[in-house]
Amino acid sequence: MKVAIYARVSRTDQVLDNQIIPLKEYCKKMGWEYEVFQEKESTRKTRPVQWDLYNRLLRKEFDGLVVYRFDRWARSLKELVEHVERLIEKNVIIYSYSENIDLGSSMGKAMFHIIAAMAQLERDIIRERTLAGLARARAQGKKLGRPRKKRKYEFKEEGERSVGGVNDFKLNSKKSDDLK
Repeated sequence: MKVAIYARVSRTDQVLDNQIIPLKEYCKKMGWEYEVFQEKESTRKTRPVQWDLYNRLLRKEFDGLVVYRFDRWARSLKELVEHVERLIEKNVIIYSYSENIDLGSSMGKAMFHIIAAMAQLERDIIRERTLAGLARARAQGKKLGRPRKKRKYEFKEEGERSVGGVNDFKLNSKKSDDLK
């Protein structure tokens, strides 16, 4: 049996080997051939390695998918359930190493849905905390986001035309480095 190992971390300072090493050992123990797919990605919207692998799995280029945890495969409950259901329809075996779940059984499928719901709950709670922290910071008058460009105002010389109804000074946009 040939399986695909998929490992993903969200930040470039995280280490993929923490997932890859135990997954390779597991595949060797099971006697499976494997190919490793790894992704260091911080965005929810673009995961090109995962998308390519998903399509290859649907085309049955691999018999199975091995992940360290289900939340490494998908970032939302909806995406995870949709992908897993489509892969099961194509008879692709899916195994989660740390959750030790076999999706070939009824109990495994039920456990999958419970774990996926808990992962979504965790993401939602993190989002709520983040939004509450931002609201608190705004209420305290803290400035959030990227610093604005510093602009330098100069008084217009005699005889220069006014632009946009500004008569007494003109605006020169400068980089912050230029102003120091």
